[in-house]
Amino acid sequence: MSTMNISLPETLKTFVDTQVSQRGYGTSSEYVRELIRKDQDRLQLREKLLAGAGSAPTMPVDAAYFDRLREQVR
Repeated sequence: MSTMNISLPETLKTFVDTQVSQRGYGTSSEYVRELIRKDQDRLQLREKLLAGAGSAPTMPVDAAYFDRLREQVR
């Protein structure tokens, strides 16, 4: 694993330290890694939503559509 050092103002360092202790992270690195993973997930979701919004419309999504979907899952 690579190492990266970051500089934070004291207020942000205090915030990170508080989050680590209150939310069960072992280290500040674990907390920052989790933030980065969540940001990656958010960006991937945004890309997919934008791609879907830009795609051609398909069949309407109504109650019958969800009924068929539930039936497939069963």
